[in-house]
Amino acid sequence: MKEGSKKTKIIALLIAVIIMAGIIVTFTIGLNFDLKYQEAKKIQLYLEKEFEMQDIKQITDEILGDQAVILQKVEVYEDTISILAKEITEEQKVEMINKINEKYEVEISADSVEIAKVPHTRGRDIISPYIWPFAITSIIILVYMMVRYYKLGVVKTLWKTIALLIVAQATLLSVMAIARIPIGRVTIPLVLAVYLLSLMGITTYFEKKLVENKNEK
Repeated sequence: MKEGSKKTKIIALLIAVIIMAGIIVTFTIGLNFDLKYQEAKKIQLYLEKEFEMQDIKQITDEILGDQAVILQKVEVYEDTISILAKEITEEQKVEMINKINEKYEVEISADSVEIAKVPHTRGRDIISPYIWPFAITSIIILVYMMVRYYKLGVVKTLWKTIALLIVAQATLLSVMAIARIPIGRVTIPLVLAVYLLSLMGITTYFEKKLVENKNEK
């Protein structure tokens, strides 16, 4: 019993340290966002013909170096390429256009292509579509937990469930901040996975407590 209590305290201390470190990193360095959500530069090139993404990628890799780049075909006929990168200078733009002109025998004028500035997407704007569905689902689950485990105490069941869900999500976000895992497409699936695992964990705990109380009686 004492051994189990000691392990619980060590785990709780470790989680507290991770969350504190995550808070410090978030408020000093900030979260690491996918390029799609960062402040970036973008150009769009109208080639007037079909092209291979791999050819464009080779050109951007050569000119933009190790930068992360998002390439996307746009327009109905997919004859326009959108190039998004953290930084695109005028010289790099001209060089890319020259190489694409040479590769596809087109005549894109560098003067007609502007480098557009893409603003940073705030974290709350990413999660805003999920807030209400998440909140409503959580309320339904909490009501179920209070009804299902009322013998363990309604208030105790409620606060333990809420506490575990909050701590689990805070730990996940702290790990992402510390490890510099980008906030982007994988974030919501990760949040949902941790949410479900947390519910499974607290449900298993409550079920065990019900069995223990029944055996004691």
